[in-house]
Amino acid sequence: MSGFTVIWVLVAAAIAGAGSWLVTPKGPNQVLIRTSAILTLTCCYLMWTIVYLAQLHPLISPKRADVRFLEE
Repeated sequence: MSGFTVIWVLVAAAIAGAGSWLVTPKGPNQVLIRTSAILTLTCCYLMWTIVYLAQLHPLISPKRADVRFLEE
């Protein structure tokens, strides 16, 4: 796995945002629906990206607690 996955998901989210922008029905709540859809996509993408990158490059390397070290 690499960081390019983040770019591909960003492209997919941008296409979904553009699609939601174009498909939104006309009416008095059009701006609210567009804003909600794009804000939802943005928040979901950011949450996914942060979790994905935190697992891909952890700041603290995990240590096993069940391993005993031999003392000499």
